[in-house]
Amino acid sequence: MSDTDTSPTARPVLDVWCELQCPDCHRALDDLRALRARYGDRLEIRLRHFPLEKHKHAYAAAQAAEEAAEQGQAWPYAEAVLARTGELGAQGERLLVDVAGELGLDAEEVDTALIDGRHMLIVDADQAEGKAIGVTGTPTYVIDGERLDGGKSQEGLRERIEEIVDRLLAG
Repeated sequence: MSDTDTSPTARPVLDVWCELQCPDCHRALDDLRALRARYGDRLEIRLRHFPLEKHKHAYAAAQAAEEAAEQGQAWPYAEAVLARTGELGAQGERLLVDVAGELGLDAEEVDTALIDGRHMLIVDADQAEGKAIGVTGTPTYVIDGERLDGGKSQEGLRERIEEIVDRLLAG
């Protein structure tokens, strides 16, 4: 299905530009869970990577999340890492591998992916696309061409996203 498909069967897509060492992204999880609960399969929520330079382990966390996605656990992994943003600053890549093991992922493969950099291009592409559309911080949401910046304040953003999704679903 193309990005320009406007048929009623097309699901709206919410891109969430996130950084897994970001406390604001951790706080945004409740809104994302509420959106998933409300819309289920009628809304596609995509994790997009936007590692910030100020967080030393954000780039590695994005790569590890891509490996978790390869293993079928993208959101559970992202949520588990976000729940431990403070620990990530102290433990770094060791925490990323430990979280993978705790979720039943192949932790050795996550470790290897961090060493060989197999997911670097995906992370770099996400970050470049984010910069191109004006993402400057995280979390930032993009739905139906509208960019909503949650890095300064998340107040009212879920409601605005719901308005847009409801309009798109009503078609």
